Amino acid sequence: MDNAEQDKALVSRIATEIWNQGKLFVCDEIMTADAKYYGPHMPKGIGSREDWKKAIAMYRKAFPDSNVSYQELIVADNTVIGRWSATGTHTGQLPAIEIPTGKKIAISGITIYRLTKGKIVEAWEQLDLLGMWRQLGIVNLPGDKYYP
Repeated sequence: MDNAEQDKALVSRIATEIWNQGKLFVCDEIMTADAKYYGPHMPKGIGSREDWKKAIAMYRKAFPDSNVSYQELIVADNTVIGRWSATGTHTGQLPAIEIPTGKKIAISGITIYRLTKGKIVEAWEQLDLLGMWRQLGIVNLPGDKYYP
């Protein structure tokens, strides 16, 4: 397996083992101890590997049937870009929603991973949080009443 395929396989573990199976210890195997995570659900927009694990645990508790999959993984030098989608049913508590809605969601996002020596050292993520909040009925935009 060449380096590009190894990097894709490493990033694929995020969906299959971490998100879908809840194996948070895999973060320790694939990320450096001082890895940085930049995402919309991080305090001040940046977090550590431990912050990322806490966020994943929180979302998995809120959406225990969550299923994440990559539609595309692109490798360029020491960077892997992952286009992904996620589904789940809101049956657990979220910080902004104490009472679960029972509603199903389907969102998508893109994460850019920078790797060094076969481990993730930085990750930048953008995801459709507005779409998630709309599907959960927390946010309504003009025109939403016209769409189921």
